[in-house]
Amino acid sequence: MSTYSHDTIAAIATPSGRGGVGIIRLSGKNALAISREITGLAPVPRHAHYCDFLDVSGQVLDQGILLYFQAPHSFTGEDVIELQGHGGPVVMDLLLNRCLKLGARLARPGEFSERAYLNDKMDLAQAEAVADLIDAETHAAARLATRSLQGSFSAAIQELVDRLVRLRMYVEAAIDFPEEEIDFLSDGKVSTDLHAVIDNINKVRAKASTGRLLRDGINLVIAGEPNAGKSSLLNALAGVDSAIVTEIPGTTRDVLRERIQLGGVPVHLVDTAGLRETADQVEREGVRRAREELRKADQLLWVYDAAQDPDNQGMQKAQLPGDIPVTLVRNKVDKAGEQPGQGQRDGLVEIRLSAKSGEGLEALKTHLLANMGFQGAENTEFLARRRHLDAIDRALAALEKGREALEHQQAGELLAEDLRQAQQALSEITGAFSADDLLGEIFSSFCIGK
Repeated sequence: MSTYSHDTIAAIATPSGRGGVGIIRLSGKNALAISREITGLAPVPRHAHYCDFLDVSGQVLDQGILLYFQAPHSFTGEDVIELQGHGGPVVMDLLLNRCLKLGARLARPGEFSERAYLNDKMDLAQAEAVADLIDAETHAAARLATRSLQGSFSAAIQELVDRLVRLRMYVEAAIDFPEEEIDFLSDGKVSTDLHAVIDNINKVRAKASTGRLLRDGINLVIAGEPNAGKSSLLNALAGVDSAIVTEIPGTTRDVLRERIQLGGVPVHLVDTAGLRETADQVEREGVRRAREELRKADQLLWVYDAAQDPDNQGMQKAQLPGDIPVTLVRNKVDKAGEQPGQGQRDGLVEIRLSAKSGEGLEALKTHLLANMGFQGAENTEFLARRRHLDAIDRALAALEKGREALEHQQAGELLAEDLRQAQQALSEITGAFSADDLLGEIFSSFCIGK
């Protein structure tokens, strides 16, 4: 539990800058007393009160709306006050400082959501969904974040945990009470139930993997030799002329970035300098940065010129990272007199297109979505994070180990331990089991007012 869980905290809950409305949020046992000092009112819970906000000398700082949410019927489960004034940065700063001088403490990032979790107003997956909803970059991501906030992901995980608990009870009872003569190793029940749990976890993992794509997207890096048409491909995919395109090799000397959507999936598109040996100091730095981006890519598009390098000889000397999926893009097929489409070359998928005319571009987009394993937003139910997938993978690994112990070693004690580890891994997702450092890492990524 947080060291400061009994303090009264305050923060600006609206974005920085100027706006029509700015909100100061307070939470804690002294929130109501602080609001009385500022407004002179004893507010009624869940009623809007129009009033003056006063400084220490009784002068009016601002005018606005006072809202009081009485514990436990609030976002954090504590007394919560919202002071809704005008959204100027100076006014907000004056009002926040007034709250701090009256005994509130400036909230840490994510502390309001952390308190909601600690006070059992939501579980950990739901708390993370608050941040995901704020950060959503697509309509699908926002919709799925809302579903996670409502508990769909938590319910799926809890169902899996309940199945594991029932299986653990059966196995451990058979171990602890051998006089009952329950031959759980041969009656088939444990094996059947274990296979069913593994199948269900794999189904949840598939949905979580799609949800992770909708939340985080992918890093798609465009690479190739100079003048292969990389910048033209960036412009074509982004739909804007972000990159300068000329016939001069080495035009792109720095990393260019665009954020686009493919079928609702956020894509962080990166155009890099052409990979070649060069004496030009500036271009050499661009090549170094390009190689850094290659190492961080989720997917690599290797672009080559169908007319100038029809056999893709340039890729052989490019020294690409061996652990990153590569799609070949045979560009400028219009100049080479070839038809756009999809094929295979050297064991890799090859998309034939013209970045300049746009022919074949839809085939590339379709391939990228399929290669990501994206089945469409309609086929998933919730957003997920990398840590969720890691927890699910650890649970699956423990269960596979337990299946091995059951089927080949008939070791009930080993199976029981593997079931315990799988349950513990899944419980980390909702926070039923979690370490303090994990909580700190999660909530520190939130904005201050949440």
